[in-house]
Amino acid sequence: MKSSAKLILLHPSIHKQSNGGSVIASSHRSWCLFFLLFFIFAFVFIFFTTREAAATARTAAATSKGALPKPIFDTLLHYASINPTNISGRMSSAELKAIATVLRRCAVPCNVLVFGLSHETLLWNSLNHNGRTVFVDESTYFVSVLEERHPGIEAYDVQFATKVSELYNLIEHYKFHVKNECRPVQNLLFSDCKLAVNDMPNQLYDVPWDVIVVDGPSGHSPSSPGRTAAIFTAGVLARSKRGGVEKTHVFVHEFEREVENVSSFEFLCRENLVDTIDLLAHFMVGKMKATEFQFCPNSESSSSPLKSIEDD
Repeated sequence: MKSSAKLILLHPSIHKQSNGGSVIASSHRSWCLFFLLFFIFAFVFIFFTTREAAATARTAAATSKGALPKPIFDTLLHYASINPTNISGRMSSAELKAIATVLRRCAVPCNVLVFGLSHETLLWNSLNHNGRTVFVDESTYFVSVLEERHPGIEAYDVQFATKVSELYNLIEHYKFHVKNECRPVQNLLFSDCKLAVNDMPNQLYDVPWDVIVVDGPSGHSPSSPGRTAAIFTAGVLARSKRGGVEKTHVFVHEFEREVENVSSFEFLCRENLVDTIDLLAHFMVGKMKATEFQFCPNSESSSSPLKSIEDD
């Protein structure tokens, strides 16, 4: 018996082919969309992460180059303020805050010159973070001890040739030479004025000082170095500086004493007096032209004693 086998071929319909192609194309589109969204998300994530990291780096850099962070600044001032104030020469809490406020507002880098080493020396150096703080004192011993214990502090010993008892003789000397050696605008390094402190390191005379604090020499007895020379020098440095801000903050401590009071009105001037806080006087002294030869053109200077401040 003869049997024949038949081959049956199954052909997919055109409709089924086109349906399958659509599924494949749709799958490809889904994957493309997925990868596109993934890359967009990754780009956005990297962009914002990088930007935040850069901002953080800039903030850290600004902090390291800028002023002392406020919490640390306030803490240092707080602990300096709560120490006993019954020790002679120590500044009161109000006096500390007055100087600290100016240091806080001073643009970085802030240049601060301090006449005299005192209990507040480390405080001024710390509060003027990333600025330049220079101390000058008549005691070679105290300067060497400070440098040994705190190598990072810049301090120099200088000679103050004036005495407390010579106050009015020095005033007369300055008035006689005000248009020559004792003029208000000059380079003190080359001055022969008796009131000029001219043995500081040479480079200090070219620094545009933002703040000057006169808290030395001690001046406790008639034969001890008085502060007339320091106050005169502060007045000349403020008026003669090149560059920097227009006015210099000058603080004179123990302003109730005759030498400090008379010298301040003579060389820093009544019209420049901003405020008196306890025993601290705050002056703002502006630059002057080299052709001007009067320290206080608008005041009677030393003819106005301390009590007249209270009458204003």
